[in-house]
Amino acid sequence: MSSTTRKISLFLLLAMAGAAVYFVFFKSPVQDSPQLTEAPAAPESVYLPLTDLTGKEVAMDENKIAFVNVWATWCGPCNMEMPSIQTLYDKYKDHAKVAFYIISDEDAETVNPFIARKGYNLPFYQYAGPYPGALDGNAIPRTYIIYKGKILTQEIGASQWDRPEVIELIEKQLAEI
Repeated sequence: MSSTTRKISLFLLLAMAGAAVYFVFFKSPVQDSPQLTEAPAAPESVYLPLTDLTGKEVAMDENKIAFVNVWATWCGPCNMEMPSIQTLYDKYKDHAKVAFYIISDEDAETVNPFIARKGYNLPFYQYAGPYPGALDGNAIPRTYIIYKGKILTQEIGASQWDRPEVIELIEKQLAEI
């Protein structure tokens, strides 16, 4: 083996070892399933000015537990989680202290045919303008559970929203109201 070949081999071996050390000690592990994460409270309001799909202004109710989902019709992960949101909504739709806000930046001409085709019975809204810092992000779907201006939990990416830990979180909060 020539001196140059040995140097290149040694360099590649050190680079691989460095990468291995980085991934073992510094890179966070990949989670098998999404977990609810505690979110820090935001100093600015997390309540969005909304309109329904007819253009009527709607104010988010600060005295209710708000389930806020930001989605789009073209988003595959958004479409995957929508049935579980519908199930969760069906469970709490008549509860006086829970509100759902399913929000898209798309216009009603895009959202309405999607809703009709899929048969969803969810409260869909539109939001135009910049999101508050605590709700801003470039990924969808984004989901937040908010009460009294505090983000109780947030999740970026598709999730199964009718799973027991989500229901437990909502029920625990309802018991404290």
